[in-house]
Amino acid sequence: MMQELSMNILDVAENSVRAGAGLIEITVDEQPSEDILSITVSDNGCGMTAEQLANVTDPFFTTRSTRKVGLGVPFFKMAAELSGGCFDIQSTVGKGTVVAAHFVLSSIDRMPLGNINETICTLIHCNPSIDFVYRRRLENSEIVLDTREFRRILGNIELNTPDVSRFIRDFLTENTEELLSGKKSE
Repeated sequence: MMQELSMNILDVAENSVRAGAGLIEITVDEQPSEDILSITVSDNGCGMTAEQLANVTDPFFTTRSTRKVGLGVPFFKMAAELSGGCFDIQSTVGKGTVVAAHFVLSSIDRMPLGNINETICTLIHCNPSIDFVYRRRLENSEIVLDTREFRRILGNIELNTPDVSRFIRDFLTENTEELLSGKKSE
């Protein structure tokens, strides 16, 4: 099992990349007042057939030819359920997939989020032709990173150049610190 939820997010987002997504949206929504942590990864990739969708949480089912097991989605589902939460996946062929995991925030069995900022930076750096929208919410405050906005500002400069990667990392670090310290308001 993966030790941090950010690794589950990385795995699910990489599934979206393999599905041909041009846009991947990742939302981490922490609501301490409701004792809920929700993580959603949605994409506009090729989607799954009804048979694939029915089997996606089976660890011995995978569409990949390089290995015979697919553990990412089953582990994500198990992590949510072990915390007392729930898991849902919806997909439509030709439209995309939405994976949603809900965790009981205070559960002793909930895995830590981990370094989500580094996960987001890695996804953007390794997939510079794909757009990502990352939302991090805490109660009524949120930060948003949208690579489409960066592209609009940067023009032809690639998102995985060292200076841009550094800027994205700094943007996430500074804004996350503000969000978690309560200085960021709606």
